[in-house]
Amino acid sequence: MSGQFNPNQLRDLRTQAGLVTDNEAAEAATTDAPRSSSDLGSSQAKHEPSAPRRDVRAGFTDQTVTVYQAYSREIANVAVESQTFTAPFKRERMTWIKPSFLWMMYRSGWATKPGQERILEIQITRDGFEWALAHAVLSSYESGTYASQRQWAERKDASPVRIQWDPDRSATLAPLNRRAIQIGLSGEAVDRYLDQWITRITDITPLAARVHRCVSSGRLDAAQEELPIERIYPVPASTLGLIGASEPQLSEFS
Repeated sequence: MSGQFNPNQLRDLRTQAGLVTDNEAAEAATTDAPRSSSDLGSSQAKHEPSAPRRDVRAGFTDQTVTVYQAYSREIANVAVESQTFTAPFKRERMTWIKPSFLWMMYRSGWATKPGQERILEIQITRDGFEWALAHAVLSSYESGTYASQRQWAERKDASPVRIQWDPDRSATLAPLNRRAIQIGLSGEAVDRYLDQWITRITDITPLAARVHRCVSSGRLDAAQEELPIERIYPVPASTLGLIGASEPQLSEFS
């Protein structure tokens, strides 16, 4: 047997001889004790990635909010001319508005998908935008947002607005670690949108094409300069929970 002892063996010999102090015994107990499940959970939690934030990002002024839609040439031409949506647009169908320009580019394939060849920038009133959010329900049930599936189902039956949160997009259309809001309007919400909320409709397909050319040629800085400015919208506190949005951070509106 070797004449060398490791620290634990030396401690055991000293304990048998009655030479271990109270402090040494306490230290040994702490060192040797197995880690509890709560300790392990706390350690693991520090390394778990945070959930993607759900902030309503949009271009907005004191009076209006900018949203985007992609349509066929036939619908877009009439909309720009009349400054609202009329036939061949069908108001009895749900229509989705997107505050994120790049998510609209992702959805429409840079205005190349059939029926989405024209990109429209629509200015709507802030009152209308906030009405839509306040009367919305998530498209799918989430236990953290609704007290029960029954509560969600009842709200869904009564609500003319649907909310979806999808990964926001970079200039290359790669997914980002945050969510972009999509707002689906039906029934009363569509009527309000067409007859009351819209203040201006502009065809920005040429802008989409310019940004796409910059991205395709690797000129990402130039693409960024072309992008519309979008900021976190100050959603009323009473509405945040209804749409499953993240609580605002202290620095967002300071």
